Order: sequence, then C-alpha cells, then structure tokens
Amino acid sequence: MAAAEAAKSTVEQFTTASNVAFKEGVEKTLAALNEMNSHSKQNLEAIVASATASAKGAEALGAQAMAFSKAVFDTQVSAAKSLAGAKSVQEVVELQTAFAKSALETYMSEFGKMSETVSSSVKESMKPLNERVTAVVEKFQAVR
Repeated sequence: MAAAEAAKSTVEQFTTASNVAFKEGVEKTLAALNEMNSHSKQNLEAIVASATASAKGAEALGAQAMAFSKAVFDTQVSAAKSLAGAKSVQEVVELQTAFAKSALETYMSEFGKMSETVSSSVKESMKPLNERVTAVVEKFQAVR
C-alpha cells in the first residue's frame, strides 16, 4: 500500500507540475503574441505617419514649383516686352544681361528653398521610422 500511495503522490506531483508548466508556457506565448501585435501596430502607424509626411512634403514642393513657374513666366513676359521696346542694340544687350543675371539669382534662390523643402520633408518622413527602429533595437538590447 505504501508503494501505491507513493506512486499516486508522485503522479499527482508530476501532473500538478505539468499543469503549472503548461499554463506558464501558454501565458508566455500569449504575452509574446500580444507584444508582437503591439509592435506590428506601432510599425504600421509609423509607416502611415511617414507616408503622410512624404505626401505633405511632395504637396509643398509641388506648390512651390508651380508658384516659381508662374513667377518665371511672368518675368519672361515682362522681359520680352522690355526687349521689344528697346531703341538700340546697346539697350537690348543691357536688358538681356540684367534679365539673365536676375533669372540666375532667382533660380539659385529658389533652388535653395526647394532643397530645404526636400530636406525637411525627408527628415519628417523618416522620423517615425527611425523611432520604430530605435525602439526595436532597444528591445533587443534589453533582452540580451
């Protein structure tokens, strides 16, 4: 009888330990799945934020380019009218030189503004992605 009681006790202990281990395994798995879902959601939100920032940057750059094109067209029309009204070859050369200098300065200025817009847009669109990469790297380092 003592052997039967010992065997029964051992089986009960083994069963209890197995149930506890199984329960802990399931809880850990569910916690890991929840954490993965959370990371996936945050990654998706970062991609959406990045795409939104990129679209805003492209929109701003497009508006800037359209405004510049209109201003250049207006300037060219004005310059053509001035050249058409010139009284001498000397005046045509002076007007053309002034127009070329002004056009180059305007172009360089606008190029600088557009470069800044692109740079700002890239920074804004990469910010959410960089934050997610940093969070993942920190998570992996914490696990080590």
